[in-house]
Amino acid sequence: STPLKVRQVVLELCDLVAERGARLAAAGIVGVLKKIGRDGNVSAGRTIKSDTMKGKRTAVAMDGGLYEHYPNFRKYLLSAVTELLGEGASANVSVELSKDGSGIGAALLAASHSQYS
Repeated sequence: STPLKVRQVVLELCDLVAERGARLAAAGIVGVLKKIGRDGNVSAGRTIKSDTMKGKRTAVAMDGGLYEHYPNFRKYLLSAVTELLGEGASANVSVELSKDGSGIGAALLAASHSQYS
């Protein structure tokens, strides 16, 4: 086993872990989109008309170094979102990089909670 072969195995392993992480993140994103009715699908029990969502875009803010600096992670995430939502519905969903999104989210959560305290 040469050092080059070991590096290739480590690279493939890291890529597999990144792909799995991206698919899990995509499942979470699609789950939230379904919960709030922005998945582009109309299911039984929903009062949303199919043309209500037509043409409306949904932006998902993504924060993190992995999404920002590892292009394969981004590719895997977008591919999984498309796979889970379907070609048509996923065309209306865009995932955008949001620097310091977690800090902004924490501030918004704290601000909204302070109204009820």
